[in-house]
Amino acid sequence: MEDLTFDIIYNPVSSGGKSVKVFEEVLAELDRRGINYVIHKTSYAGETTEIVRKLNTSQSDTKAIILGGDGTFGEALMGIENFDTIALGLIPCGTGNDYARAMRFPQATKDFIDQFTKCETRTTDFIEVNDKRCLNVCGMGMDVDILERYAVTKGVKGKLKYYAALFWVVAHLKFHKIRYTIGEESGEREVVITSIANGQFIGGGMNMSPNSIIGDGKFNVVMIDRFKRGQKIPLLLSFLKGKHLTRPETREFWADEFDIEILDDGKFQMDGELFDFKKIHCKLVHGKLRLLN
Repeated sequence: MEDLTFDIIYNPVSSGGKSVKVFEEVLAELDRRGINYVIHKTSYAGETTEIVRKLNTSQSDTKAIILGGDGTFGEALMGIENFDTIALGLIPCGTGNDYARAMRFPQATKDFIDQFTKCETRTTDFIEVNDKRCLNVCGMGMDVDILERYAVTKGVKGKLKYYAALFWVVAHLKFHKIRYTIGEESGEREVVITSIANGQFIGGGMNMSPNSIIGDGKFNVVMIDRFKRGQKIPLLLSFLKGKHLTRPETREFWADEFDIEILDDGKFQMDGELFDFKKIHCKLVHGKLRLLN
């Protein structure tokens, strides 16, 4: 494999430094196989996008191994200008790793390298959101409120921190007013959450969109409408179990385009990162992203 070279991009602070351990395992596996690699260490937000863009425009055949969480994977996707000349190998090292969970990625580093070194690729979907790209889930409402609360929660870490933020948000639940268009349906309504889902999971394993299948040429839009305050606990329990689609407050659509505008002080999130957009147009891009299988 003398002609094979991987570009390795990693975020050393991802998930409290977990990526450093995985990075060392990746190097050991590549060294054991005698495979060449070039290391790119990121040090600030957005640098993964810059590195991928530079590689994509300067090389005719790039095989990039990305170590990080959903946000880092999203940054890598944003850097691609020519999808025909680059393939990404994604190794999850983040806090939530929801995209990897939806894609049924392997667990062991050795298994990832076994796959990547075959140099076989598969194509999959992503969502264009205005001038951005979303790999997993874009949304507004409760998921954004949880992310904002998560950022100021002290004393706990990891999933416990996420659940602490979740329970606080449920206890202080807000409804958000939106205007939307999907197919021939348009309207305004108050919602708890609206998710435009390529993948299934948010928040480190919460099954927001159980019917989503990445690569099927559609995304799922899941809306939970305003409900009576006495229904908070039953709804929360169904949400935690991934059973909320059966509740009368929940609506689900399959689409490849969707427009939504927030009519209050809410924000949007994409792959766990917050954006101040008030209005977005979502479009499914089918079979364009190449992944190392």
